[in-house]
Amino acid sequence: MNADRSIAIFLRIYVGVVFCFIFAPIVASFVFSFNSDRFPTIPLGSFTLHWYETIWSDPDVWDAVRVSLITSATVSVISTFIGFCAAYTDFRYRFFGKNAYLALALLPPTIPLVIMGLAMLAWLSRIGMSGHIYSIIIAHVVMCTPFAMAVVRIRLAQMDPSLEAAAWNLGASEWRAMSSVIVPFALPAIVSAMCLTAAVSFDEFAVAWFVSGLNKSIPVVILEILQGQVTPQINAIGTFVFLTSMTLVVIAQVLLMTRTRKAEAA
Repeated sequence: MNADRSIAIFLRIYVGVVFCFIFAPIVASFVFSFNSDRFPTIPLGSFTLHWYETIWSDPDVWDAVRVSLITSATVSVISTFIGFCAAYTDFRYRFFGKNAYLALALLPPTIPLVIMGLAMLAWLSRIGMSGHIYSIIIAHVVMCTPFAMAVVRIRLAQMDPSLEAAAWNLGASEWRAMSSVIVPFALPAIVSAMCLTAAVSFDEFAVAWFVSGLNKSIPVVILEILQGQVTPQINAIGTFVFLTSMTLVVIAQVLLMTRTRKAEAA
């Protein structure tokens, strides 16, 4: 018992250290975004909202917010739809070359982002579609679809395959079985996939930097500000990006946990 308790205490301490290591820079950025001093030094200066007021009145930042929101919202819908279709195909059907199909479907996250950005830039430029908002959307859909597929496929793996066949035997068409059996069961994963892909698209920088042209997303604007001068505006924008991403992730987890508890209660 003593050994088990020591292991449990060690694991808790280890997890706490890991969380501190991960979140310490984020907390520091949040704190310095309210610091009146231009450079992040200790002791801190006085409390101020000047840096938030600066980005609030900057039209370039608002344009970047618009581009990022449009991109992430569109990418979340398209990539989740494609990911659901790919996950359902893997769940339902057996066919020749299925392993190759899955390997190709899950390949994009394994490609370095710089290589992906260069490849997307070359391809989109060749067909005359580079430098637009939909250029970022296309590139991010390619990146985010495997994440959506993985989330939905994990959920479908928990489903009894005979449920859909039972619906067919009771007279339901394939589309009715899909809408009444498959989609309701996978809905928590679908919502989670939408939130996850939106967060990934909202945060992604490298590929967006290559294909965005004049339609800059928030991470691209952060880089441009950083190249010009060191300013606490970066901390303020970074805080906004972090809170947005975390909100999406928390919403996904809350919806998933609520749905799971309702299923267990039923």
